Amino acid sequence: MNIFYFIIQQTMFFAIPLLIVALGGMFAERSGVINIALEGIMVMGAFISIFFINVFQDSLSGQGLLILAVTIAAVSGGVFALLHAFASINLKADQTISGTALNMFAPAFAVFAARMVQGVQQVQFVDTFHINKVPILGDIPVIGPMFFQNCYITTYLGIIIFIISAIVISRTKFGLRLRACGEHPQAADSVGINVYKIRYAGVIISGALAGIGGLVFVIPTSTNFNGSVAGYGFLALAVLIFGQWRTKGIIRAAFFFGIMKTLASTYSGIPVLKDLPIPNEVYKMIPYVATLVVLACVSKNSQAPKAEGIPYDKGSR
Repeated sequence: MNIFYFIIQQTMFFAIPLLIVALGGMFAERSGVINIALEGIMVMGAFISIFFINVFQDSLSGQGLLILAVTIAAVSGGVFALLHAFASINLKADQTISGTALNMFAPAFAVFAARMVQGVQQVQFVDTFHINKVPILGDIPVIGPMFFQNCYITTYLGIIIFIISAIVISRTKFGLRLRACGEHPQAADSVGINVYKIRYAGVIISGALAGIGGLVFVIPTSTNFNGSVAGYGFLALAVLIFGQWRTKGIIRAAFFFGIMKTLASTYSGIPVLKDLPIPNEVYKMIPYVATLVVLACVSKNSQAPKAEGIPYDKGSR
């Protein structure tokens, strides 16, 4: 039973950042802007927030510092995403090229800035955020050991973000306008909706969530940041496609890939897998092989939300 609890806890560590980042990608794509810069935005959000923790960990600690770092990650991710929004919306640049440029820039900037400031590229931090057991909830049989022991508040933050995203995208006026601007911008424009502003909002939300996702990925899995998020931004794109750009599909896909990543990373702690005569490299390949197989199976039936060009010149509204 302890092994089962261990697998569930590790799955949450890997699935939650995928969930958050994929939800961010959903907001951008449902508005009509393809955001493949999620990897770069994750790197930027993780770098700035981890550096913030590094600077203030002597004067602050615990959950308060983590909450401040999450805020920093969201702001930095949103600001960095503005570059993609400006290029894609105002300049009408190729969205794939713009996103690729940000993906290339972010890790180089993180490594360069870290070396300039502290001499080495790894930004160290002390993990004071781990929660051994949540009071009262951690004592609940079965559920307590799975979700309220050996955990981080980032897990609950991810669930809250999912609930809010599901409500916003499907049950609010803003969500309706966001979807209209992505699917039928001409119709949205004809009723007075400023397509530019809505798309900017979608990309900024996407950047904020991707920035948070970068921090949420690093905190439970390491005690330093070296300018990489291990391809999680691209894996989040696979989650987004597998989830059909819908919140319910995205959370299912995130936990599927989270399980695959758990098997790849913690197989040595699972007796059944450890005893199998399988090379380490095979386990490490599992998430990416699963990505290729899943995308190949769903690609024929998948259709992304339309990302049509904005049907009017800037300033017409």
